[in-house]
Amino acid sequence: MDPTTVFCPNLACSARGQTGQGNIGIHSRKDKRFLCTACHKTFSATKGTALYRLRSAAETVTLVVTLLAHGCPPHAIVVAFGFDERTVRRWRARGGGQGQAVQEHLVEQPRDLGQGQADEIRARNRAALSGWRWP
Repeated sequence: MDPTTVFCPNLACSARGQTGQGNIGIHSRKDKRFLCTACHKTFSATKGTALYRLRSAAETVTLVVTLLAHGCPPHAIVVAFGFDERTVRRWRARGGGQGQAVQEHLVEQPRDLGQGQADEIRARNRAALSGWRWP
């Protein structure tokens, strides 16, 4: 548990989103909880992740979601691990939601592409389409 790598998830906290500022301390190592010294709120190490408030081991959930992502049928996971099918579906939905949030936050951010000329775009598109033919 490294308090310098996490930030306070409290929306009303003045130190929200600041990492490495010394405002986060360890509240409980056993329960994996942190304490924000700015707003005096505690929060779990898994807050804001797909593993938040799950009772199963993080390694098991990660393994199941990885198998699902690689095309393993949910029924096979149910038989192999002995979980309820609804649990596997719920984990898949949580993992998908977390992946979507990461995609939106890191990949789909608006970026300044700088300057470009229209004739360059047209030439590149024409070159890309030149090998394509209608069947």
